[in-house]
Amino acid sequence: MLPELNDLKTLRDTLTQAPGPDEAALQGAADRNGQLTKPPGALGRLEDLAIWYAGWRGDARPQITAPQVIVFAGNHGVTAQGVSAFPPEVTVQMVMNFEHGGAAINQLAKAAGATMDVHALNLDSPTADFTEGPAMSEDELLQALRTGWNAVDPKADLLVVGEMGIGNTTPAAAIACALFGGDAADWTGRGTGVDDAGLINKTRVVAEGVALHAGAVDGLDVLRCLGGREIAAMAGAIAAARVLRIPVILDGFICSAAAACLADVSDDALDHTVAGHQSAEGAHGAVLEKLGKEPMLSLGLRLGEGSGGALAINILKSAVACHSGMATFAEAGVSDG
Repeated sequence: MLPELNDLKTLRDTLTQAPGPDEAALQGAADRNGQLTKPPGALGRLEDLAIWYAGWRGDARPQITAPQVIVFAGNHGVTAQGVSAFPPEVTVQMVMNFEHGGAAINQLAKAAGATMDVHALNLDSPTADFTEGPAMSEDELLQALRTGWNAVDPKADLLVVGEMGIGNTTPAAAIACALFGGDAADWTGRGTGVDDAGLINKTRVVAEGVALHAGAVDGLDVLRCLGGREIAAMAGAIAAARVLRIPVILDGFICSAAAACLADVSDDALDHTVAGHQSAEGAHGAVLEKLGKEPMLSLGLRLGEGSGGALAINILKSAVACHSGMATFAEAGVSDG
């Protein structure tokens, strides 16, 4: 059961005290993997993924039958500084597209056999411009985190969280820069396609925001100062999944920035996650490296929405299907050499 998320201390305490994987299930899955009708290691990383999944589900021979995809949407005051090639109105229009089943994520979730939920967070009230002050108050941050926290279906056995929010690669870049250091240019990319002048301006905005909020105390405070409601909601959902022992497939740059805020609070906050893909947003690979996550796929995606994570559901399903469905040498009557 999830505790009520009434304050940020509860979340910080929950992250530092969250349970790890089931050791007996991990050992049982590893033992079973060594008995399957294949040469040792022949399925490569699929074997590791299946064992990892088994540990978090507490079942040495698990199945994936109820994956959930959640898309969170938010708007950002910092877009007034010209950091995006598209206007904020597009966020509202895309939410309608999600709700009518017309977006890429709808098709990918359906193909993966996942349910899909959409949560729009105060689209008529963008966050504040983080170059002028914190993007959110503590109460606004908590409300957004709580939206994600409560959006996770406890009956789900796999979770992907995605986002929609015009301009949100800017707060994601600022979060990464604040957490990992370096120059703003190291973390700032073209997002939805700004030109060279736009990239220079966007980098300036990121640098100003990071400098203004240099006193943030941890990842949740960075999220409050530089993030967005949909980014916070993703973090809340990822944290809830940790408590519920629901494995999570991380999506792209923005999702990874949200996850990084949790990792800054607790070193093992993301042990229940894997990276679905490495996106074409330049800094995503660097964030994954900082988080110690190896992507399953690298297909040049840069859409967001949870699209890369949803696509990777099929990879994890295949890994678990092989692990749980294959015969052992003894069952098949095959010599194990």
